[in-house]
Amino acid sequence: MDAARVVVVGSYNQDYAWRIDVAPHAGETRRGDSFLSAPGGKGMNQAIACARQGVPTAFVGALGDDAAGRGARELAKAEGIDAHWLARDDAATGSACIVVEGSGQNRIIVALGANERLDAGFVRAQADTFARSRVLLAQLENNIDATRAAFELATAHRLVRVLNPAPVHAQLDAALLANVDILTPNETEFALLLERIAGERVDAASLAQRSDDELHALARKLGVASVVLTLGAQGCFVSHGEDDLRGDASTHYRVGAQAVDAIDTTGAGDAFSGAIAAGLLRFADRPFRDIVVHANRCAALSTEQRGAADAMPDFEAVIARFG
Repeated sequence: MDAARVVVVGSYNQDYAWRIDVAPHAGETRRGDSFLSAPGGKGMNQAIACARQGVPTAFVGALGDDAAGRGARELAKAEGIDAHWLARDDAATGSACIVVEGSGQNRIIVALGANERLDAGFVRAQADTFARSRVLLAQLENNIDATRAAFELATAHRLVRVLNPAPVHAQLDAALLANVDILTPNETEFALLLERIAGERVDAASLAQRSDDELHALARKLGVASVVLTLGAQGCFVSHGEDDLRGDASTHYRVGAQAVDAIDTTGAGDAFSGAIAAGLLRFADRPFRDIVVHANRCAALSTEQRGAADAMPDFEAVIARFG
């Protein structure tokens, strides 16, 4: 196998998804339109998104000794991902309940299972994989000590360190963010981090309407070199520190959303983060804006398919659709 270029440390969940016109209220029972069981988990979604952009990808995660875990192993092989699994006999493979409304919006409940038992020592034992990689991509569906171990290894081996802070972990702090090069929060995660790290409360729903200068000032309070704030149907916003613009002409700017026929937004953020990590290598000699534009297109295209991991588009499909 080719040397791993991006290493993803993260979660695998088996997704159980229901489609329904409108999600039920408390105490209400409604008929669903359809049901689907499919692979997911933020970590695996992002690893598949990265691999399908044509970049060699490694994955480090934990599974239970069950049918879902066996399916995860087969999936990684089928996608050409160099997976390193910690097998747990004290927890089930992670699972997620996903309710997708007719509008395409989703509600998700996650039981992380084995993902929360990813041993930090097991992560450190993958030092050779980190040494053969150039980018780390992680999320927060694992126990925080395993995530810290991943960033320590990435720092030691001088990888570009990308964190998708989803879901925001109770123990995520400024010390961990100080080891992040690129942060990819959505509006809710950005607001939560601002309150925790900077002590500033903002309304997540108002972010897309704020001026670029306001968003840039808020992003600089997180202490991360580059922040890429996803804004759903409003596209995304990029904020760089003055010391490194990553080849861009400006410290901050917006990238508009792509017009698509969205039917399911599950996994769109994962498509975005995975494509950012892949783009750091695939478009290494181009401005960061080009990477973000491509990632935005990957995320948009993923919403035209049902599911999470299965909906991650490949490079050729993105180019064929958007040029």
